[in-house]
Amino acid sequence: MPAGFLVALEGIDGAGKTTQARLLVEWLRGRGFDARYTYEPTRGPFGRILRSMAHARNVDPRLEALLFAADRLHHLIRVINPLLERGLIIVSDRYLHSSLAYQSVTTGDQKWVEEINKFARRPDLGIYLDVSASGGLNRLARRRKRSRFEDEGFLERVREKYLEYVERGELVKVDAGRPVDDVFSDITSIVEEALRGRR
Repeated sequence: MPAGFLVALEGIDGAGKTTQARLLVEWLRGRGFDARYTYEPTRGPFGRILRSMAHARNVDPRLEALLFAADRLHHLIRVINPLLERGLIIVSDRYLHSSLAYQSVTTGDQKWVEEINKFARRPDLGIYLDVSASGGLNRLARRRKRSRFEDEGFLERVREKYLEYVERGELVKVDAGRPVDDVFSDITSIVEEALRGRR
């Protein structure tokens, strides 16, 4: 049985990750792959705490960073690793680099955030959907209530962190400011090439 494959779709709020992740799972299934959609923060015990904190004020960013790391490890142990062992392709709507980007900004300590996430396996393929902070927020304008993270200045700093990981070669950048179909076409080309390379 071939080893599984973990694809992570990353980006700031409003980049279109959920839409593209779900489309990608359907595309993979249509080509005969056993593919599953998952996401972070999860609905597990740590993820539920994080979701309850999303609109809270005076949250200690270090505590939040630790909870994200714990949620990810729990997600890996309970969901991702068992499916990868069965040879499935996992498409995760946010994963490791979300913490590395967001929590590096909130805590101001990128090395520490990388350290507390060192036990999380790297994605086999990380795709970064790039959109400007203002563009992402415009897409979210219909939401009734914004989370603490949905601030233009903050999101622009997070975007800069993501671009650092693109420069390091850890993420592949896709221009997500275009129509959904155009973005999806680029994503499928990248995924197709990555899957060919593992055979």
